Amino acid sequence: MENIQRRSLLALGAAGLAASTAGAQTVSRPVRVMVGFTAGGPTDLVARLYAERLRPAFAAAAIVENRPGASGRLAVEAVRAAEPDGTTLLMTPSSVMTLQPVVFPREARFDATTDFVPVCTLCDFGFGIAVPASHPARSFDELAAWVRAQPAEVAYGSPGSGSGPHFLGEMLAGAIGRRLIHVPYRGSALAVQDTLAGRVPISIAVLSDLVPHHPNGLRILAVTSPARIARLPDVPTVTEAGYRQLAVSEWMGLFAPARTPPATIAALHRTIAAAAETPEVRQTLARFEFEPIITGPEAFPARVRHERETWARVVRESGFQVEG
Repeated sequence: MENIQRRSLLALGAAGLAASTAGAQTVSRPVRVMVGFTAGGPTDLVARLYAERLRPAFAAAAIVENRPGASGRLAVEAVRAAEPDGTTLLMTPSSVMTLQPVVFPREARFDATTDFVPVCTLCDFGFGIAVPASHPARSFDELAAWVRAQPAEVAYGSPGSGSGPHFLGEMLAGAIGRRLIHVPYRGSALAVQDTLAGRVPISIAVLSDLVPHHPNGLRILAVTSPARIARLPDVPTVTEAGYRQLAVSEWMGLFAPARTPPATIAALHRTIAAAAETPEVRQTLARFEFEPIITGPEAFPARVRHERETWARVVRESGFQVEG
């Protein structure tokens, strides 16, 4: 009889704990975190890192759903059409929300601050400007001088047309005072491979794609982040090199459909902010040169609007032909 009573008490305790945990959760159904890129890439990595930590405080379960295509816009459209109940979220790099609507207005027919609720940033990251290891330039100033000395226009590779590195290259051309030829690739990996092989003299890419090849395969001459990165203490920032106008960073951000309740947004932000403070998250992000900077729902919309306006000016000044 004692064993039966003890088992009953344990069962009641477990049920009470489950009810308490369920009551503490913000949403009652599993959460889908939509990613517009393939599994294994940096956006997918960040999404899975944070999605795991939505449990149990925000939801009982959270899964990452990859929906690649249209440069990340398929996932954007899926979340825009979802119910605003906190169970369908978008995790995306900033260029999809701030640059693509400027470059591809016919395709990217969404507004990041009216069609969505910008919940928070998850991390910030910079880019690197690199040359093959055999290149004569060993500093950013030497690269600028080398470009100016070439009889023909110099090419640079980027992850694709309309990407942040694409227009960072246009900004680089303006800073040097010499036109550069943009060579778009289908992702950073291919651009980096051609730089390693010496087929393209300059590559602009996220640092996580460049750092493993420095300094033997290629040479990173400067980083666009606000400060030097730990794994490249001898590589200056573009600001230190005298090119402050090239100090560009991107972010990974979390968005919910418009009209998602403010209480849900606040709970989601609290959960993400707590996760960003854990050693596991910070160490994992650091391996990819990402910094866990959390811009919350109060300041995030203004940041999105400001960056969209900044990119619009860069695109306009570059002479890029925006689709009508």
